[in-house]
Amino acid sequence: MFSIMKGISQVSRCIFNITVPNEASYSRICYNQTRNYSAASKRFYKKTGILRSDGKFEVTLDQRRLKTPKGAVFSVESEPLALAVATEWDTQKDTIQRSKMHLTTLCNTVIDNPNNSTKYDIVNYITDYLDTDTVLFQANDEEELLKFQINEWDPVIEWFNNRFNVNIQKSVQMDLPLVSENDKATLRKHLMSHNFAAVNGFMYGVDTLKSVVLTLACTERFISTEKAVLLSRLEEEYQTGHWGRVEWAHDLSQQSLQARLSAVVLFVYFNSQFHSSQAKTTR
Repeated sequence: MFSIMKGISQVSRCIFNITVPNEASYSRICYNQTRNYSAASKRFYKKTGILRSDGKFEVTLDQRRLKTPKGAVFSVESEPLALAVATEWDTQKDTIQRSKMHLTTLCNTVIDNPNNSTKYDIVNYITDYLDTDTVLFQANDEEELLKFQINEWDPVIEWFNNRFNVNIQKSVQMDLPLVSENDKATLRKHLMSHNFAAVNGFMYGVDTLKSVVLTLACTERFISTEKAVLLSRLEEEYQTGHWGRVEWAHDLSQQSLQARLSAVVLFVYFNSQFHSSQAKTTR
């Protein structure tokens, strides 16, 4: 029942708030819609590199500048991020698997901004997601599962409240979790202190884990990416422990989520480090 309530709320948010173009290589605000990628193309370059231009860093493929889906020159403000994107392109084999190039996808979304979103739009989306956060819905109809959730989720919720000076409360009844407007305002202030790119990274993490709490716990390095993915799938792990699972399918799904989340952590870190060093320079 809790899953149904969360699902209805998330689908409603997708339908009424955001319209996403069917273009490849973009991250989406509403992650649970089907993503449309262009068919894999053959690798057409031998070497990748980066170059500095007008204070930013571009990625090159055989001396040709990489471009976004909308045709803009691919450029970022962080040199480590540019190197990481160049590495993504360099590790492609005979075909270019864009669906697995998560850092490139995030950068394209920031540069092209296909939804014309402002930083404030994205921050509001993230804070509103708390109302359907995975870890705030705990089942009271299965005693063993509830104990499992309390043991694994409650310490992360406690950390989140202490770290951001908020007091969000989980729900074990047939209602929404208790998230006050003051708590949302506090979290909104924290998120607004990051730049536009980093906020996009947070959003991608939230859509990956279906949880603001787990995303911030991971980007703040309170928990590892592996742990965050496991906690986001806690009910599934509990059920498969009872009923069995298809090992290869489970492992592929988990590895895919870990790859996405690892990209989020790197993306937020690179953009936050650049933002912090830039702020110190201007003081």
